[in-house]
Amino acid sequence: MRPVEAYLGIVSRREVRDYAAGPLAPEVEHRILDAGRLAGSAKNRQPWTFVVVREDRAVEAVAESVFEPGNILGAAFVVAVVMSGGAGIDAGRAVQNMLLAAHAQGVGSCPNGIHDPVGLRRALRLDDDAKVAAVLSFGLPARPSDPSRRSADEWV
Repeated sequence: MRPVEAYLGIVSRREVRDYAAGPLAPEVEHRILDAGRLAGSAKNRQPWTFVVVREDRAVEAVAESVFEPGNILGAAFVVAVVMSGGAGIDAGRAVQNMLLAAHAQGVGSCPNGIHDPVGLRRALRLDDDAKVAAVLSFGLPARPSDPSRRSADEWV
């Protein structure tokens, strides 16, 4: 049996926190969102909403709500994953799909820890009972990396 190339993507993916200036192509953003949307979930409910943060003031407010604001402020594309029920593993599956889809397209990404959930909900204009599972930052890496420069075993 021939090894699947997805494995190389999984083992070579690293968090990227420094992004090159400039936007991502709309089709790249769409593929990242679709990868999350198509993630499996309990009873196939997909209990999430992806909030794309674009307005400068909203990006700044979101940045103030995470542990490493620079990850958000330097990103080309910011997505908050909001859960509407379902298990935490459902959010994790969607997030991982999005991170891996980005990596497969040469886009860096990083999940960001939330230290101020109240401020984050306010920045995203969400109800008080909304649960933000993750805030993801995406962008072209300031220092691009070629996953194929090593074998999967070397990455491991």
